[in-house]
Amino acid sequence: MTDILTITLNPALDLSCAAPSISPGPKLRCTAPVAEPGGGGINVARAVSHLDGKARALVALGGATGAQLGDLLNAGGIETVAFNAPGDTRQSLAVTDQSTGGQYRFVMPGPVWAQSDIDRLINAVAAQTRPGGLVVISGSMPPGCPAGLIADLSRKTRDAGGRAILDTSGEALRMAATQTDRAAFILRMDSGEAEELAGRPLPDRLDSAGLARDLVTSGAAEAVVIARGADGSVMACADGRWHTMAADVPVVSKVGAGDSFVGGMSLALARGDTLPDALQFGAAAASSAVMTPGTELCRREDAERLRPLCHLTQLEGAT
Repeated sequence: MTDILTITLNPALDLSCAAPSISPGPKLRCTAPVAEPGGGGINVARAVSHLDGKARALVALGGATGAQLGDLLNAGGIETVAFNAPGDTRQSLAVTDQSTGGQYRFVMPGPVWAQSDIDRLINAVAAQTRPGGLVVISGSMPPGCPAGLIADLSRKTRDAGGRAILDTSGEALRMAATQTDRAAFILRMDSGEAEELAGRPLPDRLDSAGLARDLVTSGAAEAVVIARGADGSVMACADGRWHTMAADVPVVSKVGAGDSFVGGMSLALARGDTLPDALQFGAAAASSAVMTPGTELCRREDAERLRPLCHLTQLEGAT
């Protein structure tokens, strides 16, 4: 199977607990915290593992919190490539108000990176990229990193013989979308991000597919995927424009659906599937994830069962 390497630059030790009620002033007596590894690339690697595949996770780790996060990854069977972060790994805290069911999420910024840290990272990614391998760059960037770093990493991956899959947001996404040399293999975004890039609404799948085609034509990536929530996902690539439905399943939690999609698509590609077939399996993995509670990711048996329900079609007018 083709190698899968995920990159997580700003991971977090995710702590979650609950309190009878949340209000300002008094001490809030919480339940015992549950600790989980967090970060886009980490979650993609975990999703691949849940789907009975294997991915290596290059993770920036620092301090005691980083050591604890690394231990959690190892305990979960994730092969971790530790990158020495310039400071302590951040924590995040989610507290559920048991009286209302509302959840309050507190996210810390993470250590500030210097140019020397960025240079070390670029060299590390090049060294860990295997010829023909997939390199998934996902999640937020640490403070101090320029918005163009994601595009730079995709170019470095290509130069090292790998194929970069980018799942980012904000200014980093905008910078990646303006590239013209197809350094990225796949660029993924959701509908809100796509509409922000386009500067207009994208009310139906043909609108989204048109933007994806335009980005491929301009050289942003070899393939562009736009997730449309309950309407599934569209993709443009050399084989045309495609749509896959999301399976009709009960939605328990949408958390982790995007990372499960990227994990499923990456695993399918690593196993030799075509881009359209990989799009379909990504949709099945995402559909599986929304059936699970809290921050749980996809499940292999559900993803395999749901795959034929994620109907794959080539859109009319595709070229």
